[in-house]
Amino acid sequence: MNHMKLFAATVKWHGIKTLRKPDIARRAFFHGQRYVSSGTSEPFLSGSNSNYVEEMYYAWLENPQSVHKSWDLFFRNANAGQTYDPHLPDQLERKASFLQSHGLAQTPGKAEKLVEDHLAVQSLIRAYQIRGHHVAQLDPLGILDADLDSFVPSDLITTIDKLGFYGLHESDLDKVFQLPTTTFIGGNENSLSLREIIKRLENTYCQHIGLEFMFINDVEQCQWIRQKFETPGVMKFTNEEKRTLLARLVRSMRFEDFLARKWSSEKRFGLEGCEVMIPALKTIIDKSSEMGIEYVIMGMPHRGRLNVLANVIRKELEQIFCQFDPKLEAADEGSGDVKYHLGMYHERINRATNKKITLSLMANPSHLEAVDPVVQGKTKAEQFYRGDTAGKKVMSILLHGDAAFAGQGVVYETFHLSDLPSYTTNGTIHVVVNNQIGFTTDPRMARSSPYPTDVARVVNAPIFHVNADDPEAVMYVCSVAAEWRNTFNKDVVVDLVCYRRRGHNEMDEPMFTQPLMYKQIHKQVPVLKKYADKLIADGTVTLQEFEEEIAKYDRICEEAYTRSKDNKILHIKHWLDSPWPGFFNVDGEPKSMSCPPTGISEDLLTHIGNVASSVPVKDFKIHAGLSRILRARLEMTKNRVVDWALAEYMAFGSFLKEGIHVRLSGQDVERGTFSHRHHVLHDQEVDKRTCVPMNHLWEQQAPYTVCNSSLSEYGVLGMSRGLRIPNALVCWEAQFGDFHNTAQCIIDQFISSGQAKWVRHNGIVLLLPHGMEGMGPEHSSARPERFLQMSNDDSDAYPVSRFVKISQLYECNWIVVNCSTPANYFHVLRRQILLPFRKPLIILTPKSLLRHPEAKSSFDEMVSGTTFQRVIPENGLAAQAPHEVKRVIFCTGKVYYDLVKERKNQDLEKQVAITRLEQISPFPFDLLKEELDKYPGADLVWCQEEHKNSGYYDYVKPRFRTIVNHTRPIWYVGREPAAAAATGNKNTHLVSLRRFLDTAFNLEAFEGKTF
Repeated sequence: MNHMKLFAATVKWHGIKTLRKPDIARRAFFHGQRYVSSGTSEPFLSGSNSNYVEEMYYAWLENPQSVHKSWDLFFRNANAGQTYDPHLPDQLERKASFLQSHGLAQTPGKAEKLVEDHLAVQSLIRAYQIRGHHVAQLDPLGILDADLDSFVPSDLITTIDKLGFYGLHESDLDKVFQLPTTTFIGGNENSLSLREIIKRLENTYCQHIGLEFMFINDVEQCQWIRQKFETPGVMKFTNEEKRTLLARLVRSMRFEDFLARKWSSEKRFGLEGCEVMIPALKTIIDKSSEMGIEYVIMGMPHRGRLNVLANVIRKELEQIFCQFDPKLEAADEGSGDVKYHLGMYHERINRATNKKITLSLMANPSHLEAVDPVVQGKTKAEQFYRGDTAGKKVMSILLHGDAAFAGQGVVYETFHLSDLPSYTTNGTIHVVVNNQIGFTTDPRMARSSPYPTDVARVVNAPIFHVNADDPEAVMYVCSVAAEWRNTFNKDVVVDLVCYRRRGHNEMDEPMFTQPLMYKQIHKQVPVLKKYADKLIADGTVTLQEFEEEIAKYDRICEEAYTRSKDNKILHIKHWLDSPWPGFFNVDGEPKSMSCPPTGISEDLLTHIGNVASSVPVKDFKIHAGLSRILRARLEMTKNRVVDWALAEYMAFGSFLKEGIHVRLSGQDVERGTFSHRHHVLHDQEVDKRTCVPMNHLWEQQAPYTVCNSSLSEYGVLGMSRGLRIPNALVCWEAQFGDFHNTAQCIIDQFISSGQAKWVRHNGIVLLLPHGMEGMGPEHSSARPERFLQMSNDDSDAYPVSRFVKISQLYECNWIVVNCSTPANYFHVLRRQILLPFRKPLIILTPKSLLRHPEAKSSFDEMVSGTTFQRVIPENGLAAQAPHEVKRVIFCTGKVYYDLVKERKNQDLEKQVAITRLEQISPFPFDLLKEELDKYPGADLVWCQEEHKNSGYYDYVKPRFRTIVNHTRPIWYVGREPAAAAATGNKNTHLVSLRRFLDTAFNLEAFEGKTF
């Protein structure tokens, strides 16, 4: 006990008179705890009381490394029998002097109070870091709370009496407190008075910047943000930077003023009220360029789009101005789009960094936020082909409106792609133009969340709210956002809290619905005048310099306006957001109008089949059931036949040898919804160990990317649509065909009409499992009627071109096929890349045919010289005696196998011919005319398993009638019209199947009927 007496004598100097030996339970509680500061000094330890020191002492006895080194020295001296020595190290001297300066050498109670006060101050600091944004001055109008709530957190010191929340008083304001390591408000100082602490916290968190970041669960990232914003004096700009900012504001605002003067009655969706967005974007681009970014891909809504095109992308002003001319004629390049939907691609030198930068603003529809995943897809493609796996060369910026950011579900879907393997773009900078209104809807009626940006919290993206009438605060926030993205490769949100000076468009009257807001807006001084007055007042610029800057830009606009009058024809190709240099000729036309045969050599088929049947990685244990599947593949390869999965494998594999990248994405595509694909093998004994045999076909080959997606259709299909590179096969597979309806916006606005609106070629392949098999209304139909209705081929125009097969494909907006054989599936995939142009391909893929014993193809149908068959004609007994044929049944897809089986059962193989329509759109008029002419005396029947009001009948009927010049009817055989896509009752399904098969082979079914 001698050392205990010595230790007690030593600590007595600190105002501790006695020490109690703790009981066993108390020692057990403190066993193993570490009392170590994360910084160079230990917050609150200077005001230790006897219990605290006692606890640390027993922790030290258990493990001397568990306490700070200064306390280790202190306890060693105590145990050695030494009393307090004034020559102890500085750390101990500071502990002593701190206690003495607070009068604690005699009163342990005061020491306890100091500890409590320090903890209270630490809690106060944390409260500002978490909730300071709630009282930040974010609204430039001063009439709304950006978070929709007038609630003031009780733990923020907005009035002196709030100190009581922490057990502090006004008399404590001038007391000095040690700062924790979780704040940087002290700069180089380790302690500050309470008054100064509150002042600095308010300056950081409660002025024109509101920070939301404390929900992030990564300490390093939180510390990084705290340092960027809390460090005193961090937000300073040189005079040159201020002048640049002013010049950019001049361009932003005077551009809108010019359009308003020249075309006062035209819709343009101007940026008035958020002119700061232009210098904000330029700051992000400048900072990103400085850090090595070479390519920035942007997506945005219509508001401010023309301004971005003019002052960020640097589109020629005359090409923008001529869009307002009602007499401007459109070149014969498609239907075009309104000026505030168009995109642009431009390479230039960034003036701030003197580095080359490429900017692309994606064209998009009025469907807000639909472009988000498309931008991410294009960004992913550019990163992939540049080998930019870390996103250090290519990045994306997405601009949003406040109402759409909160209201559109695709925003959430896109965020959830941000950190997924094979989908991440290594961080996106989101800029929200927060008008505090959506068209006519008040934010309180537009969202349930406090902020429009709360969706970003799901991926731990920091959110920087900023008052858009404080340009310097905006520039600083944007600079930090660019640094964040470059440092952590994660998303970040900049919320520009602003206002909309006019209505939803320039013709709209906002006073109908927001009278008080717009009374304030009409009185609001424009941000340009505010900032110019500030710079003139502090001598950064003179009034004359400011006026000269305005006059200079006005002159540029006037000269461009004069030139714009010479433009008589609008060429949509001048507004391309993603040119394909080298793929087309200089006029944007295909280099040829022919397609080579799509077959490949038998050696190649055999090699791919052998690899598809193997596990090319050593010591890799696969599932026993999968072993059987691989053995079956090997057996098929030996027998020179393929099923659906093997045909797909061979099409994909052949492209890899030719250097063509293949990407297949969607829900469960690695295995396949129906457990048929198995492109990713999983080791049964080693967790997360996988093998993709497709990537082991050849030493030198293109990579194959097969990636399961999140449970999203809209977002994932949109991203796949953005991955539009001419020399890549990009496929998206729906889990079931009808699931594409949750991505209908992407299909309607980008895939079906993208080329017509924006001259944007695209070769995406949609794989949509389809088939009426009694599985219920949701897992049966891929709704082919919707795709056919949107097809642009004319039902009344018989094509007469010599090259009808290729010209039809070139003129169509997309291709719709329903293959009945694996070989034809193989060929249509191959044709997709071998065509000299790109068109979307919609494939209605099978379900039961995946394992149907008759649905197999021979190598002979796939070898060199073979090609895709748009129509597969009857080749049995009926074809040998066509004049004896009583009926020709035309069909597509799986129902063919039901028809062939029934024909055989009824012994009608000579009287009934069955012809398969493999390519439904564009319609193969030429080949079907040959079939119709072959059987002049036969009834013509269209048979489908879908209900009459769905499927293909409404599409094919008028086209068949055109072929026969309306001289012969085309009868319908199939299920009756229905509201649901299919029945949910298996027996009902079989009864309806039996019924229409009986009708199909009843050769007297249509006698006496009129068409």
